[in-house]
Amino acid sequence: MIGLTLDEGGWADVADLIDLANRHGREIYLELIREVVATNNKKRFAFNDDGTKIRANQGHSVDIELGLSPAVPPRVLYHGTATRFLESIKQKGLNSGTRLHVHLSADVATAVDVGRRHGKPVVLKISSLEMHEAGHKFYFSENGVWLTRLVPVTFINMENL
Repeated sequence: MIGLTLDEGGWADVADLIDLANRHGREIYLELIREVVATNNKKRFAFNDDGTKIRANQGHSVDIELGLSPAVPPRVLYHGTATRFLESIKQKGLNSGTRLHVHLSADVATAVDVGRRHGKPVVLKISSLEMHEAGHKFYFSENGVWLTRLVPVTFINMENL
């Protein structure tokens, strides 16, 4: 923790980020930040229009306003997780935990990659359009991740689990 402050939209001042990181022994500089933003394969970060602020595109653990409008999801989305979490998911569904949103992907391959980061992967098939029609809100982040606050058990396909 370096003491960086985010505004209500989750933006941090780039100059403050560089200064605070360097004061805490983490040498970074503007060119390195630009390279990370440009080359991150998951497009996790974005600059504001004039490049003076930076923020994560999704995955926040603090309540911020991303400025995303609700969107109609495709009929099915996928969630990658590890097998060790299945019993809890079968009981409680998917919740955001320490994050603001549950992250869903439009393709199985991405979900497998996400699940693999947490252990032996399993992919859950989510009836996202049905969920939307039942009143649940979905958002589509700048880096192609679908976001929602929770996924009740009734919308998770448990057939092969």
